This record gives sequence, structure tokens and C-alpha cells, in this order.
Amino acid sequence: MTKSADCVVEVGMVLEDAASGYCGAVVRWENGLVVLEDRKNKRRSFPIGPGFLLEGKPVALKLPPRVPAHLAGPSTPGLKPKVADGMGSIGRTASGSVAGPAERAKVALPSRIYVEGRHDAELVEKVWGDDLRHEGVVVEYLGGVDDLPAIVAEFAPEKGRRLGVLVDHLVPGSKESRIVDQVTAGKGGAFVFVTGHPYIDIWQAVKPGRIGLKAWPQIPRSIEWKKGICDHLGWPHETQTDIAKAWQRILGRVNGWADLERDLLTQVEMLIDFVTQDHQQRD
Repeated sequence: MTKSADCVVEVGMVLEDAASGYCGAVVRWENGLVVLEDRKNKRRSFPIGPGFLLEGKPVALKLPPRVPAHLAGPSTPGLKPKVADGMGSIGRTASGSVAGPAERAKVALPSRIYVEGRHDAELVEKVWGDDLRHEGVVVEYLGGVDDLPAIVAEFAPEKGRRLGVLVDHLVPGSKESRIVDQVTAGKGGAFVFVTGHPYIDIWQAVKPGRIGLKAWPQIPRSIEWKKGICDHLGWPHETQTDIAKAWQRILGRVNGWADLERDLLTQVEMLIDFVTQDHQQRD
């Protein structure tokens, strides 16, 4: 297998997604994704990382190096601002978006994103919080999918008032998936988008290398997954406090999008796109 060479992404660079064969020029990048535009002016987003071809050769896309915010002036995602004396390039948020100049907080949009699970919500806030505040999107905590029908009924989604939901491991045919089907088929369902990450627990969305593992271990079903992980790592796990401390330890190793798996990056970006598509705030 040919090893992918690291390649710093640039506007105008023509890339091919190796998996789908889609080919286009880079128009921008944000939230851990690169946006390509083909010859028919259609655009698609792909997670930044390996899996691309540049002039027929496999490459792993990398973002330009970060610089302190005071060196990065106003900019458009994917475009390099002018920098004095060549001292660096683009300042970025944890999600990989271009960090613009300081600005007043925007008035919150009517649309909302709900995230199931406290740890899930904390991870979304840490990596995408700056971007969501820039968009004016409020993130709410969802205790469980069972609460979703009541939330949707009260929220009354419609055009310009969209609801995006990120849920835990969503298995086809499960009770949770039936609830989701019920919600999206009901009144206002066209303005509700529910997606789930593929992980047993959101901990798995963090790349194992960040905590010194080559891969997340397989835990027998007879053992509570988080406790099994802590036991494998030699961390205390007897109480809920132990589990909370373990998560904070993992979360502390996350500095941005590059520390997360591609599947989660894609799902969160889809949610942000969905809830903001009726508004003219995104580039």
C-alpha cells in the first residue's frame, strides 16, 4: 500500500476523494472539513485527513499552522490573510475554522441543536463552541431520546426554526430509532434532523492515541463499557465520581478537531449546516 504524503491544504488545489472518485477544487475549509467544487459548480464536503489524491498520488490533508489570534486579521475560511513579515498564516478555532476578529455575540437563532449525553455535549462545546457562538446557534442538553417527541412538539419546528439532534449510538430497529422515525415523520419533521454517531460511547470519538492507546479495547458486554475502559487503563472506576474524573482526563487531551475521529466531525458539521441553512450567516 502506498503511504499518503502530508499535504497542506490550499485554495484552488484540485483533489480527488479516493473513496467516491469525486474531484474538485478546494474553495474553503472549516469545522474539520474541506469543501470541494467540481466542474458543474456543485460542492461537497469531506473530512480533512487521509483519503485524497493529488495529481494521482495519495495525500493526507493538513491545515496550515496555527498562529496566535493577534497575528491573524479578518479572513474568509480557506483564504490566507495578509500577515506582516511572513510571521505565520491563519488563526483557527478548535474545530479548524478560521478565527475571525473579536466581535459582539450574535443574537441566538431560532434554530437549536440538542446533544444527547452530558459528555457528548461537553465535547461538542469544547471543539465547536466558538463556531456555534459565531453562528448564533444554541446547544441544548438532551437527557435521552425518550424526551425527544415532547421537545419537538414544544419546539414546533418550521422553516427558519430548525432542530438538529445528535444522539448516542443509534442502532436501526431499536426503540430509539423508532422514536426518531416517529419524530421525523410527524408535523414539522422536514425541519428536524436527527443523526447518531457510530461509537459505543462518545469517549470512542477521541482518537485512542490521545490517551496512549493504539486502539480502544474490546470490552465484554457483561462489563459496563466505561468501567472496563478505566480498568484497562489502570484508572479508578468504582464510583460515578471516578468515571467523571476519567472523562475529564480524556477531554483534557482534546485540543481540537484533529484529536477526534472523522465520523463525529462529519455528523456535527451536517447538523450545523442543517440548522443554519435558512439563515444568511455562514460563508
